[in-house]
Amino acid sequence: MMPTMYFNSHKIYDKITQVLAENKGTILFKTSWFTNIDTLVTSDPSNVQYIMNSKFSTYQRGSEYRNVLDFLGDAVFNKDLDEWMEEKKFTQAFFRENHYHKSTPKIIQYTLEKGLVPILELSSKNNRVLDLQTLFNRYMLDATCIMVTGFDPASLRIELPNNRLLKAMDDIGEALFYRHILPEKLWKLQRWLRIGKEKKLAEASKIFSQILSNYISMKRELSSKEVSDDELDGENFDVLKFYLLEARNDGSNEHVDKALIANLMTLFFAGRDTSGALLTWFFWLISKNPLVENKIVDEIRQNLAENASQKHIFSNVQELGKLVYLHCALSEALRLFPTGPFLPRVPNQKDVLPSGHKVDQKTKIMLCSYAMGRKAEIWGEDCLEFKPERWLSDTGGIKHVASNNFLAFSSGPWTCPGKELAFIRMKAVAATMIHNFHVCILDGQNIVPSISAILTMEHGLNATISSRWV
Repeated sequence: MMPTMYFNSHKIYDKITQVLAENKGTILFKTSWFTNIDTLVTSDPSNVQYIMNSKFSTYQRGSEYRNVLDFLGDAVFNKDLDEWMEEKKFTQAFFRENHYHKSTPKIIQYTLEKGLVPILELSSKNNRVLDLQTLFNRYMLDATCIMVTGFDPASLRIELPNNRLLKAMDDIGEALFYRHILPEKLWKLQRWLRIGKEKKLAEASKIFSQILSNYISMKRELSSKEVSDDELDGENFDVLKFYLLEARNDGSNEHVDKALIANLMTLFFAGRDTSGALLTWFFWLISKNPLVENKIVDEIRQNLAENASQKHIFSNVQELGKLVYLHCALSEALRLFPTGPFLPRVPNQKDVLPSGHKVDQKTKIMLCSYAMGRKAEIWGEDCLEFKPERWLSDTGGIKHVASNNFLAFSSGPWTCPGKELAFIRMKAVAATMIHNFHVCILDGQNIVPSISAILTMEHGLNATISSRWV
């Protein structure tokens, strides 16, 4: 049933949301002998809390999940809980580094000045139509690549150059979606025959690995030339440098490159795809809700005070932290269009969920964050409306919502450590664009979710740009 629904309708997410609402938030799809695994889909917060928090050690990513992401090898994203927690400590150590906090605004300023703003300014002068999704994906690729490797792939430039890394990531994302919905035996047969999406995945993974391997070699060469290469340099700080220093200190160089490439791939996907997709949905939503955009403009001007009538690029983290309503609007967009619409888990033993459904090792569980964002029991009868105010607290701050009701950054021990960075970068892009430009979304576009592992727009989002400052 599921593959048929996916292949034949872009309304699959809304259809599943409807089916779940009619079945108290949980439904079990019984499958055939060919797959030998049943699929339980749930949007029930009590099930989510139970799976992700109360019994998190029982519900793991599972062998099927690792098989789907086999090209990542031993990357942290591809591990079960114990190994994930150990690797997560390293990632959290990077985000705690003072050098990281110093480098973040510099990367944002650089990528906005060199990439996004010049394209918007030229488009404003020439009345050029832009695909915002393409721009955001390229922006996030450049910003992520600089943060991860220290090198700028310069994919976001006025001429929108062809970029092998960008295409490789797109091909991989498309192939992964089909792996998630096709029976494992079928896509493994395609992989063995080297046909279809599996052929593209193999070729894209090879290109991705080669590019990252070159970055690692260049980084080692540069590090050897530095006078004080034992020190982390705040002016030139990135994940790769951090990894290489830690690996050298541990004396564990034997399999460093293979593990590095796998983990760097993971960071690229986490840093580019999700934020680029969410920004696209965000600008579409505010185009349909001009009162929300006006409130964002007013908030920005109030916080800029005497500089409110001047061009301004937002890269200062403290400055971005004051944009509470913008943060709420992005959260609301993420509620309605979670970039990861499904979160898979597999129990390692027989169990009974709070909803009363029995599961075992042959049950694939899909937590449907898309349906959860449209659940009246959680968000109220106006749950289908785009309403940033629902995220405002009584004191004017950002309201905390329990992760079992809002799964955008996962929950419990699996919570994403990059949540803060994601919001900083998205707010910087959104604030810079909204303060300096009018973004006019073109009418008549077919806005539907794409067939991909990330909830992107199938046909992109075309817009024209005009400057607010003549």
